[in-house]
Amino acid sequence: MKTIDELLAEGVKGKRVFVRADLNVPLAEGTITDDGRIRAVQPTIAKLAEAGARVVVASHLGRPKGAPEPAFSLAPAAARLGELLGADVAFATDTVGSSAKETVAALTDGQVAVIENLRFNAGETSKDDAERGAFADQLAELADIYVGDGFGAVHRKHASVFDLPARLPHAAGQLIATEVGVLKKLTDEVKRPYVVVLGGAKVSDKLAVIDELLGKADRLLIGGGMAYTFLYAKGHEVGVSLLQKDQVEKVKEYMARAESTGVELVLPVDILASSEFPDLKTKAPADHITVDADKIPADKEGLDIGPKTRELYASKIADAATVFWNGPLGVFEHPDYAGGTRAIAQALVDSDAFTVVGGGDSAAAVRTLGFDENAFGHISTGGGASLEYLEGKTLPGLAALEG
Repeated sequence: MKTIDELLAEGVKGKRVFVRADLNVPLAEGTITDDGRIRAVQPTIAKLAEAGARVVVASHLGRPKGAPEPAFSLAPAAARLGELLGADVAFATDTVGSSAKETVAALTDGQVAVIENLRFNAGETSKDDAERGAFADQLAELADIYVGDGFGAVHRKHASVFDLPARLPHAAGQLIATEVGVLKKLTDEVKRPYVVVLGGAKVSDKLAVIDELLGKADRLLIGGGMAYTFLYAKGHEVGVSLLQKDQVEKVKEYMARAESTGVELVLPVDILASSEFPDLKTKAPADHITVDADKIPADKEGLDIGPKTRELYASKIADAATVFWNGPLGVFEHPDYAGGTRAIAQALVDSDAFTVVGGGDSAAAVRTLGFDENAFGHISTGGGASLEYLEGKTLPGLAALEG
């Protein structure tokens, strides 16, 4: 996989360099609420611009259905990128139409442009190879060189991620090189004890990574909505908590495997529960209680790990040499149910381990809760991509860059 430094050594002055970034940032009424992904790709774009490239930045945002949807415009991301670069960033109002062609043609050496949301074109995400390829052909007309730096999208077989690199000389950007280097420390070069913290809503989203980690991790700490399927599998009452009954037998199998292979699989010992899911803008319901994990009342829903579990999990992290964390431990968006997620983040900060926050909601939680990003070994920009890498899958975007 060619690096951006190798590309720069060959010279990019005056060349149109297409950067597939990940500018898929959360928006609230058109305002960016977390610019972490833009900041992550900014160094690659800055390097190319400083070397005299004419930089064409492309990304998706949200899940539009193959046609323009104003709510998913990349205009706010383009404006924020300009602020971070300290330079004007041109913005094309389409992907491969007249605006994109004219905007790119007007670039001079060292200038940057962002084209509109790639998913406004159905060819970007099409499962039909010919349709995807046709869109990649159109994108290729905008550039001389391709740089892949959208790590959050490398697990997608999309036109701009998988097909376009085959049509242009290509290299990996600085962010992707960093992300892959970190993931190798979680797979091929692991320092032990290796502790993995898995949260999030659905156990089905994590089955493949649990399957893989049962042969690699020393400890698995389970929290979030997925924990209730584990607790149910142990025969405990979980009330009206999030439960995937169709996954219970698989969870039982994983618990048995963990025991037989000596992997410590740790479940919550106490839970914060309530009779209703909280409105994120109001206080917790009055019947909010802390109960033992095997005694959740039939009319209540678990919303966070309790104080004993927080202490237990922190102790399991304290002596680790490597920690990977993916998924919040509760409804962290509500202050009354953010304690578990905060405790895990703090335990990582306090640890001497190499700590990786696995993107997605975990990364958002770290920032929302006010932690210094530099206190962690690495905060990934791609939760789904990180998990699939750890599952041992071939990621289309990485395979394309290696070709």
